[in-house]
Amino acid sequence: MNDLTNFSVLQQYNRNFMETSYTPVDYVYRELIEEAIAAGKSGKVFYFEKTGVVDEAEGRILKLEEIPGKGLFIVFDSAATVRIDRIITLFGKPGAAFDEYDAYANKCLDCKGGYEL
Repeated sequence: MNDLTNFSVLQQYNRNFMETSYTPVDYVYRELIEEAIAAGKSGKVFYFEKTGVVDEAEGRILKLEEIPGKGLFIVFDSAATVRIDRIITLFGKPGAAFDEYDAYANKCLDCKGGYEL
């Protein structure tokens, strides 16, 4: 990994500031990413840009890159970067942040609607 690549990924990271600190992810998510890179897959990735704000990136994943003190990122051919612990879905498959997203979707189910149960 060269300094120019690190700079461009870090520059994109700063543009899409993520409020939360990096949380290590299960290895299965890294394997999904590495398989997508090896197969040259292209598609959409939905992720949390900020807490509670969903965004998307589209294209082919070129690489998985670690930035010390910032976390692991995927870099797309479109120059978009996404921190892997914030991925909701990767080409239609659940990502590391899917459970967090699912909790938002089920939030209204926690409400009793004014009724006692």
